[in-house]
Amino acid sequence: MVNWNIFLPIFFAATVEWVEAFTIVLAVSLSIGWRAAGSASLAALAVLAAMTIFADGFLRYGATDVWVQGAVGVLLLLFGLRWLAKAIARQAGLKALHDESQEFAETRAKLAHSDRQASWMIAFTGVMVEGLEVWLIVVALGMRETSHWTAYGAALSALLVVMIMGFVVRAPLSRVPENLIKFAVGAAITAFGTFWTLVAIAGEAVWPWGDWSLLILAVVYFVAGQIIARTLLRQQKVA
Repeated sequence: MVNWNIFLPIFFAATVEWVEAFTIVLAVSLSIGWRAAGSASLAALAVLAAMTIFADGFLRYGATDVWVQGAVGVLLLLFGLRWLAKAIARQAGLKALHDESQEFAETRAKLAHSDRQASWMIAFTGVMVEGLEVWLIVVALGMRETSHWTAYGAALSALLVVMIMGFVVRAPLSRVPENLIKFAVGAAITAFGTFWTLVAIAGEAVWPWGDWSLLILAVVYFVAGQIIARTLLRQQKVA
């Protein structure tokens, strides 16, 4: 049975990261061809898969350990707040919105002065860097025995969707509402981090509504983030 509380945050977070990775691979493919760019992508995905299997086994072995749960909770809390802070800054106009078309052009400019091997490494590194965030979220949220297959499925589903869209369009996927997705995912991951950190400190009794508390926390963080972003935007306009 699919745990949608786990599936949706991972799916949307992975979608954003895979879109960014696809933009880099697309630019490289125009320089060294799809076969070479694809081999670089597959090599990076293979490394990420190996890391996931290793880390998943290690964390699930200690999933009932309070210290492991607390460490993962704090990590998710910090990671989620980072996403949320960036989304707030972008929505408030304090940070430029991420532009896939611009990233595509910048990658193409780098490739103009690179040989074939260097171009292959650009594709490999791009997929690895973007995929590491997916790896972290998948391993952390899939830590429980009943959740790891849901976590894997969410990340792979997002990868498949982005690949299909990318091959159909054959252009940077610039129309994906990336900042809104990052806002929602940041709120969700921060909610998970808060939930597990307090469980590690005070036990599961701290959340009388159980897993429903995750939804409540995510909504609170999302609404609070929107209020902060709009307040900052208003202050920018006044100034």
